[in-house]
Amino acid sequence: MVKLTKATRVVKTAKAAKAAKAAKAARLAVLAACACMLMVLACALAGCAGQGAGSAGGADAGASSAAAQAEDAASVAQAADELRIVSMKGPTSVGLASMMAQEQGSFTVVGAADEVAPLLLKGEADIACVPANLAATLYRKTDGAIRVIDVNTLGVLNVVTADASVDSVEALVGRTVYMTGKGTVPEYTLSALLTAAGLSEGDVDVQFKSEPAEVAALVSADASAVGILPQPYATAVTLKSPDVKVTVDLTKAWEEVAGADGSVPVTGVTVAKASTIEENPEVIGEFLARHAASAVVAQTDPSAIAQVVVDLGIIESAPLAQASIPRCNVVCFTGAEMKAALAGYLGKLYEQDPASVGGQLPGDDFYYTG
Repeated sequence: MVKLTKATRVVKTAKAAKAAKAAKAARLAVLAACACMLMVLACALAGCAGQGAGSAGGADAGASSAAAQAEDAASVAQAADELRIVSMKGPTSVGLASMMAQEQGSFTVVGAADEVAPLLLKGEADIACVPANLAATLYRKTDGAIRVIDVNTLGVLNVVTADASVDSVEALVGRTVYMTGKGTVPEYTLSALLTAAGLSEGDVDVQFKSEPAEVAALVSADASAVGILPQPYATAVTLKSPDVKVTVDLTKAWEEVAGADGSVPVTGVTVAKASTIEENPEVIGEFLARHAASAVVAQTDPSAIAQVVVDLGIIESAPLAQASIPRCNVVCFTGAEMKAALAGYLGKLYEQDPASVGGQLPGDDFYYTG
C-alpha cells in the first residue's frame, strides 16, 4: 500500500490484497514442504529405503528441516510486507519505486523532511528515508536510538546555466549563484566543495531562493545566470529551456576535489529505531535485500518505473522521470561501504557547521553494518 500526503493522492490497497498475499505465502510454504516430502518418497521408491532405517530417518529429518526453513522464510517475507515505510517526494523515494509497485511494504510518501521524523519517533513508521544530516541529528536527539541501515541516494546537486564557460567549481568564482537550501545540506555541500577547492564563500555570491522553481525561472530568463538545483529539478529546467544545460555535476566535482578520504555527497539514508532492528534483524535483512534489488531497477531500467514514480507523485511527468532517474544517483550502500561514504560526508558537514549534524558526529553504533 502506498499513501501520499500533502496534495498527493492516497492509493489504498484493499484488505483482500493483503489477505491474498498472506495466503500466497502460506501456500508457498506448504508447497515447499510437500516438494520435500515427495523427494523423500521418490527416493524411497527408487530403492533408497534399502539403505536402512537410519538413512530414511535422516531423509525425514532433512525434509522437516527444509519445510521449517521454507516456513520461516515465508514468515519473514510476510513481516517485511507489513513494514511501515515513510519517504519523501523526490530522489529518496525513486529507489523504492519497484518495491512500491510490488507492494513490498506499506508506504507513505510525504512532501517534506519535517513530516518524516515524527512518524518514526511516535512509532507510526518502522523505517524512514531521510536527509543524511537529519539522521545524524535524530541520533543525537534520541540519545543514540536511531540507526542508519543504508545509504539510498548520493549527491543530486547540479550547476545549471546557459553559459558553457561555467564548467567547474573554480568557474563559479566571481559569479552570482542562485540556489535553495540555506542552512541545510545544499549550502553545507557547496561550502565544503569551495573549501576543498581552495576557495571561500566570499569568492561566490550565493543568493538563496525559497523554491527550485524560482532558480529555474532565473536561469531560463538570463543566459548569464547560474543556478544550483537538485534532481529532478535540474533536468526539468533543461527540458523546458533547451539552452540551459547541466554544466557541473557536483557529485563528480566532490570526488575530484574532496573525495580523497572515500567520502561522497550523501543526499538520503534509510533509518530505523535500534529497538526495531534488535527485535527483527531477519526482517530488516529482508528489507535491505528488497531495497537493493529495487535500486538496481532504478539504475538499469528507468523506463520500468518511470510511470510508477509519476503515479505516486514522486516526479511530475513520465518524460521527466525517464530523463532524471538515471541522474538521481540512486544506490543501496550497506555495511562497511555505507559507513565509509556516510561517515566521511558527515565529517565534512561537521567541519562547515557542527550544528548541521546535531553538534557532534555520531558514534560507531549509528551505523548498522549487519
